Amino acid sequence: MILRHTGYLSALIVTLLLALAPLARADIVVNVDQGVSQPLPIAIPAFGGPAVGSQIAGVVSADLARSGLFRPLDPSTFKSAPGDVNVQPNFDDWKSISAQALVTGQVTSDSDGRLTADFRLWDTYAGEQLLGLQFSSTAENWRRVGHKIADAVYEKLTGAPGYFDTRIVFVAESGTRAHRIRRLAIMDQDGANPSYLTDGSYLVYTPRFSANTQEITYMALRPSGSSVYLLNIETGRQETVGHFSGMVFAPRFSPDGRKVAFSAEKDGNSDIYVMDLASHATNRLTTDPSIDTSPSFSPDGGQLVFNSDRGGSPQIYVMNADGSGVHRISFGSGRYTTPVWSPDGKWVAFTKQEGGFHIGIMRPDGSDEHILTGSALEEGPTWAPNSRVIMFSRETGSGAHLWTTDITGRIIQPAPYPLGASDPAWSPLLH
Repeated sequence: MILRHTGYLSALIVTLLLALAPLARADIVVNVDQGVSQPLPIAIPAFGGPAVGSQIAGVVSADLARSGLFRPLDPSTFKSAPGDVNVQPNFDDWKSISAQALVTGQVTSDSDGRLTADFRLWDTYAGEQLLGLQFSSTAENWRRVGHKIADAVYEKLTGAPGYFDTRIVFVAESGTRAHRIRRLAIMDQDGANPSYLTDGSYLVYTPRFSANTQEITYMALRPSGSSVYLLNIETGRQETVGHFSGMVFAPRFSPDGRKVAFSAEKDGNSDIYVMDLASHATNRLTTDPSIDTSPSFSPDGGQLVFNSDRGGSPQIYVMNADGSGVHRISFGSGRYTTPVWSPDGKWVAFTKQEGGFHIGIMRPDGSDEHILTGSALEEGPTWAPNSRVIMFSRETGSGAHLWTTDITGRIIQPAPYPLGASDPAWSPLLH
């Protein structure tokens, strides 16, 4: 996918408009750290050109609406249709319906079928262009073009990176409780393009993405024992990292993708191990006679956060990547499990059991704990790549389903996958 900065009328004018953009942003900023009580009204009319232009605009609108920070306005209220994307719109028409921001676009199709989408982001009250970009892609990737545009708009208006051009790998659940079928599945973050990666003939758990987004690791459970697999999503090539007579839990890649950390049960004791994927050499990091599990690397790879009951109940601990310097960071009441470090390194998300189940976050030193959600049963947080949104699974009367919350805990909603699902893992931004 190709991205190019584009001008408004001329290169000279775009330099001027971009220089003025910070002045306009003072009136049109969205604070993602505090959440919002009133989402920003934004108008996103259908993009000009072939019919796919309307579909791309629809993806942009749906992405921004689902973030909870924006309120795309009803197209039936629009007083005019934008013309040429390079012509300044009539801002009075958009101010009259209280649109604080406006996205206009134009799509063209080349002779070889490739799509080119130009779009502009406008501050209607300042009367200024905030952003102008062009994306080119193959025709079948039109949804990704919409996600890329939504990412660009989100970042410009919030100051935080977008997270829409991503995928989710998860466990699709079906069948009865007594005969549960657990298949490895993947979809776009908006629920589009779901597909199964395993056939359901064996149970799968805790899939996780590599940093390159093309490879995942997961645990498979068969009557003969458990195995950790590596699966290349693009080629379908799969290999076994290791087969263990006891249970193996929660494999997770190191930030550079060269190692996998996991918990393995041996002689009735569960400890944390790290395996080098090139040599398959395994290093045991913990030796405490307790249950140590759910390891997650810090973004720089220098530390791991994990769960242990060595203090009498499940709590969260941090240690150096070589197993030294183990120290506890959770000291609130209740039981803490499934810790995972945020991509920016500022937070650790976790599941807390206390009068129900909750998803929460704390600093890596254990300070500033916040409980974001709560229900009868929810677990398994995973971070969006911008460290602002968390997906998790919530059990209801109809089974487990995927939900999301932002880090303020104010924007909580079901994820756009209607069927049974658990163990979600969010990919990095796609390339």
